[in-house]
Amino acid sequence: MIKKILITVILLVLALVGYRILQPKDAMNTPTPEVMADRSANGAFTSTDFDDIPPTYVDLEATSSSVSVVNPVLAPQTAVASFSCDGRKHCSQMTSCAEATYFSNHCPNTKMDGNHDGIPCEKQWCK
Repeated sequence: MIKKILITVILLVLALVGYRILQPKDAMNTPTPEVMADRSANGAFTSTDFDDIPPTYVDLEATSSSVSVVNPVLAPQTAVASFSCDGRKHCSQMTSCAEATYFSNHCPNTKMDGNHDGIPCEKQWCK
């Protein structure tokens, strides 16, 4: 009986040690919302409190002149030539969201956008 209790205690200690070792380092140092509220009330934030928050913008005046700005290149939207208005009007007749969108935007009398929000076949294709 004592052997079983001792083995159980040893296994629990090993499990807790393993759990602590496998936890990400940031998760152990992340303050609770209460601590954050207390810090903000006292003005006790330091620059290290914000190290894990990604910047939302880059102030080009504050950075060095060696920083180059990269403009994203967007692929041009090509018209889908494989679709053509052939009389289909309902979502059950479509095979993809792209097809339903083409029919809804280019073909007359379609019945694929019941709530008129511009997104056709929301329950079947364009989720």
